[in-house]
Amino acid sequence: MKESRNRDHEMTSPTAPPVSEESRFYRIGEVSKLTALKPFVLRYWETEFPMLEPVKSPSGHRLYRQQDVDLVLKIKRLLYDEGFTIAGARRFLRESANGEPAEATTNEPTGGSASTTHLSRKVLLDLRDSLRSFLTLLERK
Repeated sequence: MKESRNRDHEMTSPTAPPVSEESRFYRIGEVSKLTALKPFVLRYWETEFPMLEPVKSPSGHRLYRQQDVDLVLKIKRLLYDEGFTIAGARRFLRESANGEPAEATTNEPTGGSASTTHLSRKVLLDLRDSLRSFLTLLERK
């Protein structure tokens, strides 16, 4: 009897549409595994990057949308791979967010200058590291 009531309840309840990847929510532990970052790092970045603001569930749990996960990965790349400081990454993200509508309305291609800037920054960071190591070698002699 209970089984039939459960089945009846399941059949009469409104069926939810399949969850798309865009509307899926991730808990902080899932985001931590996806991004290979500790949860305390994610919580700290929420305080440093105002644009990173996961939704809070009624019970207070952080729920990250796909766009939040993408932003976390972008922040991680800026900080760990490209050598930005937190303030520099925050400024870069703020400027790129403000600049996107203006770039989208122009007819000029945007790919060339942005990749050149990233390449130049990477080359300069590598050059700085090389010069520091040479300086260390010279100071030893």
